[in-house]
Amino acid sequence: MKELLQVQNLKKTFKISAKQQKIQNTKERIKVAVNHLSFTAYQGEVFGLLGSNGAGKTTTLRMMAALIQPDEGDVIVDGSSVVNAPAEVRSKIGFLTSELKLEEFFTPNYLFDFFAELHGVEKETAARRKQKLFDKFQISEFAEVKVANLSTGMKQKVSLVISIVHDPSIIIFDEPTNGLDVLTAKVVTDFLLEQKAQGKTIVVSTHIFSLIEKICDRVGIIIDGTMAVCDTLEHIKAGKSLEDKFFDIYAERAGESYEK
Repeated sequence: MKELLQVQNLKKTFKISAKQQKIQNTKERIKVAVNHLSFTAYQGEVFGLLGSNGAGKTTTLRMMAALIQPDEGDVIVDGSSVVNAPAEVRSKIGFLTSELKLEEFFTPNYLFDFFAELHGVEKETAARRKQKLFDKFQISEFAEVKVANLSTGMKQKVSLVISIVHDPSIIIFDEPTNGLDVLTAKVVTDFLLEQKAQGKTIVVSTHIFSLIEKICDRVGIIIDGTMAVCDTLEHIKAGKSLEDKFFDIYAERAGESYEK
């Protein structure tokens, strides 16, 4: 299989304010969010990053999407480096994160057209793609409704279609079903599997075990910014549920037992 995304020894640190030190009960002034993390994602697969909140998943994805620079290491996205060619990387990926805030004054129609033009998508191609995506995610009847008046689920769907307006070959989603009702979450997961079937490379980060088990081929478990294990889903589970295996690995790392 072709390697489309290579995460190479990523490290990222952040300064901790005095207030944060007090909240976290620490004297450390530097937090290591991601610590020498490496993995590879292949064409036509869904790779999952699994970890608790604060494990370093979002920071990893933001480096992969060339939104923040790593302190050390690199990410090669279909031949382009996030360190040396971040603009090229952004043109090759679709990135969805809960941190994406849509301007509430604008409508889904306007936002789609704006981002299509930003990515250099021809008008006729953009119009066809908008119609297809708006119909699939049931956005069409809300196309001229201001974002401020949309439901949380509809805002998430609009964010999703905007992130893939340019039909990228690599899709990176941070908590893609977070905050969605069960019906909308199913639409999103089914869409990701459709994209996989078309040969797209998909990386998702989540703390939801069932989502990983439903859509992922391989999974990397992140604990405290490091890769605890990275393998096929079946090899990692080894006959157990993913949830049980995760807590086994977590307990082994922490050196203590966890009651479920």
